[in-house]
Amino acid sequence: MKVMALSMLRSGLLFLCLTTIHTCHGGGQNCMDKHQVVGVLRQMEKFLKGQEMRFTEGLRIMKSKLATLQNSVSKLPQADQSAAPSVCPSLEAPVHGTKFGSKYFISHEVHFTCSHGYHLVGPGTRVCQENGSWSGVNTICKDVSECSSNPCQNGGTCVEGVNQYKCTCPQSWSGSSCQHQTQTVVHRPSPGRRAKFKLLPLPLSRSAPPEWSVMNDPAFSRRPRCAKVDRAQHCSCDAGFHMSGTSDNSICQDVNECEVYRLDQGGKLCVYECVNVPGSYQCSCPRGYKLLPDGRSCEDVDECLTQQHNCSRGTTCINTGGGFQCVSPECPRSHGNISYVKTSPFQCERNPCPMESRSCHLAPKTVSFHYLSLPSNLQTPATLFRMATAAAPGRPGPDSLRFGIVGGNSRGMFVMQRSDRQTGELILVQGLRGPQDISVDVDMSEYSERTFQAKHVAKVHVLVSAYDF
Repeated sequence: MKVMALSMLRSGLLFLCLTTIHTCHGGGQNCMDKHQVVGVLRQMEKFLKGQEMRFTEGLRIMKSKLATLQNSVSKLPQADQSAAPSVCPSLEAPVHGTKFGSKYFISHEVHFTCSHGYHLVGPGTRVCQENGSWSGVNTICKDVSECSSNPCQNGGTCVEGVNQYKCTCPQSWSGSSCQHQTQTVVHRPSPGRRAKFKLLPLPLSRSAPPEWSVMNDPAFSRRPRCAKVDRAQHCSCDAGFHMSGTSDNSICQDVNECEVYRLDQGGKLCVYECVNVPGSYQCSCPRGYKLLPDGRSCEDVDECLTQQHNCSRGTTCINTGGGFQCVSPECPRSHGNISYVKTSPFQCERNPCPMESRSCHLAPKTVSFHYLSLPSNLQTPATLFRMATAAAPGRPGPDSLRFGIVGGNSRGMFVMQRSDRQTGELILVQGLRGPQDISVDVDMSEYSERTFQAKHVAKVHVLVSAYDF
């Protein structure tokens, strides 16, 4: 518009000059001489410059108002996210649970876990869908009843506690689950003699001691408790002990609860190791783990979080099951026109390529490093890693993505598949037994109108612990 206006003014000036010269070619009183024509030209030039300055100032004001309008429009989705089709409504953490994830845009995920003593009812992961709604149904954390599995045997009554239970056993039964019968020795007086008592022989020593009994250790023995009832003497043992020996020389021997559970094949009494103690038992955990409040389960100690590591400066601490590793990943070596620079402890970016170098453009644009700590015998299939792309503001993103496994020592343990238009997933398809370290390299290639644009490589290191907890 500016060029057109100036062009019209210049054309008008040229027409005026040509008309004046043509009119005065034959002389006359109204003819202007050469100096007068030059003066007119200069006045017209000044007029044009003034018009140009006013036009430029008006254009600047118009651009400023347009930028202000664009900024106000860009803020509208934040003011009313529920109306925007690209944003899902906010999700709250369930009662007695935790929510992970704070972005509510298309394809973003939110994850839920429950506090100890509660189990998850509903999906553990919900995805923001293209219609602006969340996948799945609402998630809740339901109280885990310790007595729901009826752990008390032989008529015992289960009493709920804080993340644990206790069995109230009927007479003649003892143990944490009322699984042991309490033996009683009865002493009756002999006929016709009231002052002296005769011990009736009981079949206490007819067979060898049971496998679960702790014998020949004074620390695991107790004297029985005896009382006279109706001229008869009754003896019994405390919970966790059973009566052994002969009728005239009885003793309470400790019940090895760890061995009882092993022989009965009733499942693990302890997640890791059971330690028998007089009258009871205790659970222990391997080095690098701590015992949870339930007294049975073990949890990994995060040495990196608690600053219990010895990683030197320049390395990064990675927590593993039962320990930690100090890592400092390196960028790929430079070769030819291809070179990389480290932009963060776990990412490298390729330096700009020469226009004529095709091999450089085909090389990965970014190389990232990821470390995953897993227990042994993780149930499969399990999604371990997701890879996605996002276009920069104002730039169109790729219209096609391709994912694949391009290296590592995984030997068919993983598959890489697309989960939606912009995301690929690395899925574990074989159970892993630790301890072992496995590496798998996955790539994501971007295409626009079937033309290759860029490639990104993620080097995933899977650290499998020796235990399945």
